[in-house]
Amino acid sequence: MAAPLSRTNGRMAMQLKALLCADAVLARGDPDTMITGITADSREVKPGFLFAALAGAKADGARFIADAMARGAVVVLGRAGVEAPGSVAVVHSAEPRRVLALMAARFHPGQPETAVAVTGTSGKTSVAEFTRQLFAACGRQAASLGTIGLVKPDGGVYGSLTTPDPVTLHRTLAGLAREGITHLAFEASSHGLDQHRLDGVMLRAAGFTNLGRDHLDYHPTMEAYLEAKLRLFRDLLPVGAPAIINADDAYSQPVIDAAKAAGRDVRTVGRGGTFLALHALERDGFDQVLDIAHAGKRWRVRLPLIGDYQASNALVAAGMAIATGEAPDTVLPALEGLKGVKGRLEIAGRVRGGLIVIDYAHKPEALDAALRAVKAFSGGRVVCVFGCGGDRDKGKRPIMGEIARRHATTVIITDDNPRSEDPAAIRAAIINGAREVRDIGDRAEAIKAGIRMLGARDVLLIAGKGHETGQIVGSTVIPFSDHDAVAAALAEKPLDV
Repeated sequence: MAAPLSRTNGRMAMQLKALLCADAVLARGDPDTMITGITADSREVKPGFLFAALAGAKADGARFIADAMARGAVVVLGRAGVEAPGSVAVVHSAEPRRVLALMAARFHPGQPETAVAVTGTSGKTSVAEFTRQLFAACGRQAASLGTIGLVKPDGGVYGSLTTPDPVTLHRTLAGLAREGITHLAFEASSHGLDQHRLDGVMLRAAGFTNLGRDHLDYHPTMEAYLEAKLRLFRDLLPVGAPAIINADDAYSQPVIDAAKAAGRDVRTVGRGGTFLALHALERDGFDQVLDIAHAGKRWRVRLPLIGDYQASNALVAAGMAIATGEAPDTVLPALEGLKGVKGRLEIAGRVRGGLIVIDYAHKPEALDAALRAVKAFSGGRVVCVFGCGGDRDKGKRPIMGEIARRHATTVIITDDNPRSEDPAAIRAAIINGAREVRDIGDRAEAIKAGIRMLGARDVLLIAGKGHETGQIVGSTVIPFSDHDAVAAALAEKPLDV
């Protein structure tokens, strides 16, 4: 791999021929053309840039070639048949998204030497952050990257995107390596995998949490959704590398079969696991005590998190840490020091002996798991406040309503990012599944109403937004935080009216 060359104006550059890979064909132009940057957004093009004209769901990048050239693009990347006027170089590929990612990896060389990725419908954020914490407990300079942002060893959190575009991702990885970060755990979303955003990342291990209904506004079927997830194990994880799979999920066997068929080293965790076997789980207050077996030894670990699925997430994280060389005698006891991720089964307050929990659950299986988790720790009623997003999978709305009705004593339907849809219509679709619920569109008022219902040993689950700090109405993001709404409600006097 050729190294970038320094230009006299201080900008970094690389010859086009050093960026080309086996999947790319130089259809026209000079292979010695100097590239000063790469982007798939014509608005970001600067003189000397390579512009990737990608076909998207909403627009075809080929429409913006002229704009990119006017801004100084010297190379255009696209599918066979894509053309560019003038003398700029043209690169063709059957998979231009993959080529863009591989080019980004070459243009921004350097990655943390130990990188692991986790995929699944729920739990990706927690697993990535738990893995970072476990690496840190083993003395590593570690970071995590995902929905809550980039978390560095100093605890700083930057940005927020589950799987960044490949240029941003590889620029970030190179920067982390320069900073001395040796270990990285990150989320692999189905969108990111399907769109080849992660190609070019050198993985040491990969994990799978679970699979449930999600993103069916993007993936045509559950089978297509699963296939996107499986790319992590079939295409990105090197042959022979460990695949850490939660054995207790209904979709674990297809993942195990696919990973084995691709020649990966499958290691399962959980009650049905063989690598990290969960022999028992006991609840003690708001903690869980895990009895874990590994390599002929047993560990009894107190996990300071609520919810069975957090125990599953912790085991996937521990499995990835151990599979990449960390000592089990360090990793497993370190589970006792794990800190939960903001907005993931997070205890946000207490009032009159009742508990307030905020969770990011915004899909059927996640809501079901969150409600089951809080019910297990509740000695009284369970109140659930949630909504569904607009311009997204409409089929899940009555399903989630039915789940809430089944598990909660009281359900309050409210708004959650209605976007361009009528909020009342969204709530009505949920209520069609829930019935006998309260309909309070104002999310702050809904949260306040839920808090007022709480008595001793009751639990309020506020689901859907988690760590988010905005409510999307139309095309406008209005500042809103479930955490702030809880704090404001608790500050009101009296609370028992």
